[in-house]
Amino acid sequence: MIRFIEDPNERRNISREILEALTEWFEVEESREQYIRESADQPFWAAFENDKPAGFLCLNETGRETVELAVMGVRKENHRNGIGRQLFEAAKTYAVNEGYSFMQVKTVRSGMYEDYDITNEFYKSLGFKELEVIEVIWGEENPCQIYVMSLKNVLDTISARHSYRGKFSSDPVPRKDLETIALAGINAPSGCNKQTTELVIIDDPDVLNNVKSLIDPPVAQSAPAMIVVLTRRINAYRDKCFATQDYSAAIENMLLAIVELGYQSCWYEGHITDDDRICDKIAGVLGVPEGYDVVCILPVGKALDEIKAPAKKTYEERVSFNHFGGK
Repeated sequence: MIRFIEDPNERRNISREILEALTEWFEVEESREQYIRESADQPFWAAFENDKPAGFLCLNETGRETVELAVMGVRKENHRNGIGRQLFEAAKTYAVNEGYSFMQVKTVRSGMYEDYDITNEFYKSLGFKELEVIEVIWGEENPCQIYVMSLKNVLDTISARHSYRGKFSSDPVPRKDLETIALAGINAPSGCNKQTTELVIIDDPDVLNNVKSLIDPPVAQSAPAMIVVLTRRINAYRDKCFATQDYSAAIENMLLAIVELGYQSCWYEGHITDDDRICDKIAGVLGVPEGYDVVCILPVGKALDEIKAPAKKTYEERVSFNHFGGK
């Protein structure tokens, strides 16, 4: 049975009982006591078996969009019977209902300790993705691995995505995130599987500044990364070419992945493919060979400005059933 615990003293007693049973994971007394103190003031769930606490989980509500899975413990005799997953699902439901977009958890980097490797694999099995290693959290000998999970489903992401033309944070975008975004792009469908879309990821500041200097009027000048979309005109069958549809599907996939990962972007196509052919100049800087066209740039970064949804027509104005205008 999983139960949300409201009383701070009960929270403290349960966390102490479980953590003291896991002494090998919490060898440092100060660490264990800190977890016990903090758990009393945070959202807290406990699992019971025969009225005896079998495990607990508490969250740390530190940010507006992200909630942290602060600490979780399950008695060894109760391992591998689903208690950890039940605790997590209860906490995840709470986080979604509270409007959080992401959940994160910090743990020791994989490969350092067998127990933590098992724990990290458990977090991955829940749906957490590796984000980064922070060397300073627990000291250079024990760098901290951060795992993040999106709490939004794909329909939420579609609704939340809007073109962003504001300023970006200077924080670099981790290469893993850029690779995830690019993978979403090349996983898009293409006519007769001709795979006419290719991508160039720019995260080198010098290359990025060279490309930005070509864009006039300037756009996305503060973006810390950019994805350049290339296409090739390859006929799918007879004289039919679906390159435009191919790269459009790839771009939409990437825009959704960008928002899903907590970043923002904008589809800049006409701005660079107009009569002044900025796209050709970008191709020159990137060494794009003949036979490829640069058709779009996607800046990627954390938004600094407010994200505003544009005015849209109503659902009834744009959607019909069975015949045009049908209700």
